[in-house]
Amino acid sequence: MSAHKWQFSSRFRRHAFGWRSDTPIQRIKEALAEIKQFARKEPLLAAEGAVTLLEKLSPALEQVDSSSGALGSAVNKAIETLVPIIAKVDVEPRVRQHWLERLWQALQDDEIPYIESLGEHWGELCVTPEMALAWVDEFLPLVEHVWSPRSSGHGFFKGTSACLASLYAAGRHEQLLALLERAPFKWWHDRQWGVKALAAMGKKAEAVRYAEQSRGLNDPGWQIAEACEAILLSSGMAEDAYRRYAIEANQGTTNLATFRAIAKKYPGILPEQILRDLIASTPGAEGKWFAAAKDAGLFDVAIELVTHNPTDPRTLARAARDFAESQPEFAVAAGLASLRWISLGHGYDITGLDVLDAYSVVMQAASKAGADAQQIRAQIRNLMSSAPVGNQFMKTVLAHHLPG
Repeated sequence: MSAHKWQFSSRFRRHAFGWRSDTPIQRIKEALAEIKQFARKEPLLAAEGAVTLLEKLSPALEQVDSSSGALGSAVNKAIETLVPIIAKVDVEPRVRQHWLERLWQALQDDEIPYIESLGEHWGELCVTPEMALAWVDEFLPLVEHVWSPRSSGHGFFKGTSACLASLYAAGRHEQLLALLERAPFKWWHDRQWGVKALAAMGKKAEAVRYAEQSRGLNDPGWQIAEACEAILLSSGMAEDAYRRYAIEANQGTTNLATFRAIAKKYPGILPEQILRDLIASTPGAEGKWFAAAKDAGLFDVAIELVTHNPTDPRTLARAARDFAESQPEFAVAAGLASLRWISLGHGYDITGLDVLDAYSVVMQAASKAGADAQQIRAQIRNLMSSAPVGNQFMKTVLAHHLPG
């Protein structure tokens, strides 16, 4: 095992990277791919490689600009990938203990820090309650010291998360809760372990209250909501979980992603109800839920939204084009809405080509729907007649298409 030469090893020398983050992010991806190649057939070798990479990450990245957050995300993803590789392999306790000693040293040397989230996985890395308890004995005196009212300094110890995770993994739930009562601040980063302990003890209602009591000015509300939602769902209280936590706990990178996440988690709730609840949660931005409604097949809701709420004209024209054949009535309505919002001055750098695109797809869909073309053109002329003076360019663009 020790004779294997990892390709990533030489690339992660101390201060191996300059200030730009793109190269180290790529190197992290390559290292993970290299390690994962061995995970199934040679798990022991893969675990050794995982420990080695975790040791090398922080020293190699010390000079990199991490202000964008991309590098931190890459490192956290690497930790989430590597921890199971280390934890799942079947090794003698002395080997695992040696790995943990190396990782603890890496955590202590992590100055920026980059790998501090590794402490949250300490219980998983210990694998057995016995080893977790041994690490409790290592960490607990220092946590108790820095959390003591008589402690001087800022009360920080790099092994705090690892200690709490180890107490949980060792099944010392009451001891964990008692220790958290001594914490100088109600910080979710620590108190999440109290929530887990109470849930593991079967005290789920108390766990939810404990989580809610952890809310504060700088605490991540979505993480607290996510924990509470999971507890309620595990208790068969889906309706309560949905009402209290679903929207806050399932925020995606887009409105569509948020809708899909909630709809998948709550199959017993009608998609239209979920969508309308989401729309109500963002007053003033109702039109931005158009894509979610469209993709959910809720075409009537989608048109209702864009009829009364400003929506990007290009998004509407694109939707009309995509559905001109399969849902021509919807496509006509979406295309007309696109033209209406253009006429009212919405959209960024709208050009004549955008106007022609929306008009063309409206007429195409109208033909497919069997609508009266003259009536559709009359609707377009009517909406242009009420357009502000500054947006009269639509009349010029469509002059040859809308005679009379």
